[in-house]
Amino acid sequence: MQPRFTTFLAVAMALIALAGCSKVAVSGRNQLILIPDGELLSMSTMQYQQFLQENKVSHDQRSVAMVQRVGKDIQGAVERYFRQQGQADALKGYAWEFNVVESKEVNAWCMPGGKVVFYSGIIPVCKDETGIAVVMGHEVAHAVAKHGAERMSQEMLAQLGGTALSVALASKPQETQNLWMTAFGVSAQYGALLPFSRAQESEADHLGLVFMAMAGYDPNAALGFWQRMATASSGQAPPEILSTHPSDDTRIRKIQEHLPEAMQYYTKR
Repeated sequence: MQPRFTTFLAVAMALIALAGCSKVAVSGRNQLILIPDGELLSMSTMQYQQFLQENKVSHDQRSVAMVQRVGKDIQGAVERYFRQQGQADALKGYAWEFNVVESKEVNAWCMPGGKVVFYSGIIPVCKDETGIAVVMGHEVAHAVAKHGAERMSQEMLAQLGGTALSVALASKPQETQNLWMTAFGVSAQYGALLPFSRAQESEADHLGLVFMAMAGYDPNAALGFWQRMATASSGQAPPEILSTHPSDDTRIRKIQEHLPEAMQYYTKR
């Protein structure tokens, strides 16, 4: 009992110290991140390439072109934003990629390092490039705020006792991979998606509006997009992108609150 308690206490104290030293770049909120940036980006590249190999990449030239064009615009906005905040180093090692895969799922995600995937099922709901910018800004915001790494760290602590990522990969590779894929919302086939917290969703919505505005897309379009998403999920299980998110009314109300700030960054394309 005593050795176990001592070990637990030591781990707990170390984690508390880590949590106190790590803050969300955009809001200053304390967060628990157990995974060093180098390991995070390395595994992201590996998992992203594996995902693309195991799923059918879309050859719909119109959809792919739109996603990649908007992605480049949002990338530029993110990089300018972080430079203006004096936090350019937060994006060190990013190697942005934007892809579309064939799937009826209404979903999109962004891994660390700017590794983005849109499912073809969400393109009609986006409707146009401005709608894509709403989703792109939101998902990229989750990544740059390290929300996926935060919830994976929480699950590693709960399931693997705070084991380092490299050790977990060596000792429990399949469990670690599954945990990664669910933490970053990659696919339902890996199990139930781990929910983002209300604070994380608020940060992603807020910063996503700023990113799309800086990229030259009207942030007011976010209201129409989320209303279309609400209609698309009416009377059935919500799309993956909505399954763990705030209620439609709450999201739209908060977006309306953030719009005046976002509009200060907006210059019409």
